[in-house]
This record gives sequence, structure tokens and C-alpha cells, in this order.
Amino acid sequence: MEKAKISTIQLFILMILFQLSNSLLIPLAMKAGRDSWLAILIAAAVSIFLFFIYRALYLYYPSLLLTDYTEKIIGKFLGRILAFLYILFFLYCAARVLREFGVMLLSFAFPETPLFVACALMILVVIYTVFKGIEVVARTGELLFVIMIMLAFFLFLLIAISGLIDISNLKPAFEDSSKVLNTVFTETLYVPFGEIIVFTMIFPYLNQAKKMGKTGVAAISITGAALALTTILNISVLGVPLIERSLFPLLTTIQSIQVGGFLQRLDVIFILALVIGGFFKVTVYTYCAVIGTASLFNIKEPSKLAYPMGLTVLFVSMIIASNYSEHIQEGLKIFPLYVQLPFQIILPVFLLTIAFIKNRKKE
Repeated sequence: MEKAKISTIQLFILMILFQLSNSLLIPLAMKAGRDSWLAILIAAAVSIFLFFIYRALYLYYPSLLLTDYTEKIIGKFLGRILAFLYILFFLYCAARVLREFGVMLLSFAFPETPLFVACALMILVVIYTVFKGIEVVARTGELLFVIMIMLAFFLFLLIAISGLIDISNLKPAFEDSSKVLNTVFTETLYVPFGEIIVFTMIFPYLNQAKKMGKTGVAAISITGAALALTTILNISVLGVPLIERSLFPLLTTIQSIQVGGFLQRLDVIFILALVIGGFFKVTVYTYCAVIGTASLFNIKEPSKLAYPMGLTVLFVSMIIASNYSEHIQEGLKIFPLYVQLPFQIILPVFLLTIAFIKNRKKE
């Protein structure tokens, strides 16, 4: 484990950047139709309970990573297998996010550029940042978070004054509660909110552990509100049918902005903001895979793993699907229920139950 510390503010910023990233890119919770914003808010509320499960595990083993305390809870043999599976999970998630941002850049900025080149350029920056360690990642997040906030405020202001918003697209509201709940528990809970499981690998670096609960709740709440507002804007501007046909709804919304006949083609601002978010998400996943591997195999210098791990993420992102449509279908139908549900919910609850029983016996 790296000898480093981050503040609660830095954790707060990293959690927001991590959750927003590709969630702004994809049509989030659209199975719920006009009520997709409600599904996002419910998923955010449920994920707060998940966060406290992860926090409870940390409080039992405050100096250990997730990949370390699995051995303490279920034994060395099974614990090391589970730790290795979590490392693979983090690498796979990093590859998925990298692929999504590579496709986005090719679709709207560099159509003649090979996908490999676009992904390779991002992963090189990720490798360098991971090599420098969590403190550099956190300080970079503080700097770029301010830029993200300014860009978001500017774009939302332009959408509001451009006359594109049509509130009637949001009606009728609360049409089908069963569809909303189905969307929450089969899709939205896992992306982006359940993905905060990765921060169990970062909690031990926190210098003020007592403030972790408030920090996590605030980050999840703000992220949920921001994503719900973004979805409301998308629906009110584009309507549900157009969003369902769009690969990147928010980008389509921003491309519709025209103010005074001269202020238009603002998609470059959106792409800049998304690249910042995507960079941090891939970086956090890759970093956690690196320190998890170093801890599992007793490697004294984790930074040396940044290069092979980064190249592994790049390679997996290339072979993960034959095309973007297949990639999205896997992400919506297969990945949530068969991979994210066990790793984000079932296994942490199981580990917490065993940890509770073991520590109760000790007392």
C-alpha cells in the first residue's frame, strides 16, 4: 500500500468526478421513459445504503484495502481468490469506460482516427498519473473539478436561455412506478452509484476518517441531483423518442444550442468536460487495480505496475466488443446483473455479515 494521504475534500471531488464521467455520456435510466430522472434519484438514495456497507467494512479494517481484508474475513485461500477477482473487475470496468470515451471522440471529433490511437492517447496520461500516486490524482482532481463546474454552469445557462426547453415533454409524470423501480434495480443502481465500491481501495488513504460518512453522502447526493437535472434537460429539449435513438443524448442537446444566431457548435466544451471525467474514472479504476495487485502479490513498488496494468486496460478495451452497439447492450443487459450485482452488492453484504459475526465473537 502506498504511503500517502488525501483529504475529505479530495475524496469528495474524486467521488463526484468518478460518478459523473460516463454517466453524462450514455442515456441513463431511459427504460423508465419520462420518469428516468426519478429512477436516478431513487438509485442515488439506495446507493447511500450501499456506501454505508462499504464504510462499515472499512471501519472493521481501517488500515486495509478491500483486497486485503477479504483474507481476514473468509480465509487466506478464498480471500485471495476473491481479491484477484475484484482486481479483474476493476480492470474490466476501466476498459469499458476507456472504450466509451474512445468511441465518443471518434464519433464527434476525430472520425478518421483509429479507435486504438484515441484510447492509447488517454491511457498514456492515465498510466503517468497512476505512476505518480493517489496524492497526484487527488490534487489534479481539485484543479480540474473547478473547470468542470464552470463548464457545466455555462452550458446549463445557455440551454436555459436558448428557448429549447419544452416542459410538456416531461408529462405525464409518475406514469409507471413499476417500470421506474425495475430500472433502478436492473440498471441505474449499478451505474454509476454502485461503482463507488472501488473507493474501498482508497478509504485507507483518508486523513480524516471520521468525516467519511458525511463526505460520501454529500458526493452521492450531489451526483444524483446533477444527473437527474441533466436527464430532465435532455428530455425537455429532445423528448424521449429522440433520446432513445441517440448514442450521446447530452451532446445532442448541446449541439441544439443557438443563442442570438451566433453562439452555437458548443459540443467541443462538452467533449472537454467528458474527457476530464473519463480520465478520472479510468485513472481511479486502474490505480485501484495496481495497488490491489501490489498488495496481493507483495510487490514493494506498486508504481512499476502502472505500465503493464495500463496496457492491459487498453488491450481489453479493444477486444471487449466488436462494435459500440454490442458494447452498450452488454453494459445494459449482461454486465449489471451478472457482474456488477455480485461485486457491488451481494459480496460486500456477505463480507460485512461475516465480519460482523467474527468481531462480535471477539468482543
